[in-house]
Amino acid sequence: MRCDTLGHSPKEYFRKLPKTLFSSQKRKIDRVKIWIDADAAPLEVKQIVFRAAQRLNVQTVLVANRWIETPAAAKMISSVQVRDGANEADRFIATHGLNGDIAITADLPLAGELVAKGLFVVDPRGDEYSPNNIAARLSVRDFMDSLRGTGMVTGGSAPYGDGDKKAFAATFDRLLTKALRRANSVDNKSGSD
Repeated sequence: MRCDTLGHSPKEYFRKLPKTLFSSQKRKIDRVKIWIDADAAPLEVKQIVFRAAQRLNVQTVLVANRWIETPAAAKMISSVQVRDGANEADRFIATHGLNGDIAITADLPLAGELVAKGLFVVDPRGDEYSPNNIAARLSVRDFMDSLRGTGMVTGGSAPYGDGDKKAFAATFDRLLTKALRRANSVDNKSGSD
């Protein structure tokens, strides 16, 4: 079988090809997906994620019960519109998210499901949900919900601000780095078999 090298020696031909063609980096990054529970995610959070997704070429999916616009030039960013109804977006993310993916959500019950599946989870204010803290967070949420059920006014969240944006960016960057490293190590182990 003859390989057409366009007039170059095979060694010279392969040296001139883009390094990324044979790099396993793109394949490894494709293994990590970012899921955004987009119904209530602040614009600033989406912008941070979009920049990282474009820079690293990481697939990113916004899930909501309405159409969410994505950057036209970013082929790795997509939007999924689920049918109307309570928790439809949550159900979609919980069904499709895989161990090692990253999810952005402020929904604690969804975060609990995703942490149990092995996803890295961060809320828009930069709080990481992990196996070490999710049970306590859910317990506090349930307690506050029961207080509200009795008529006690418990207040709400403060407006989203610059401190929240910075905290989110830092936590998201740390978790994305961790997820990509984990995907790399899994690929390296499976590639050596």
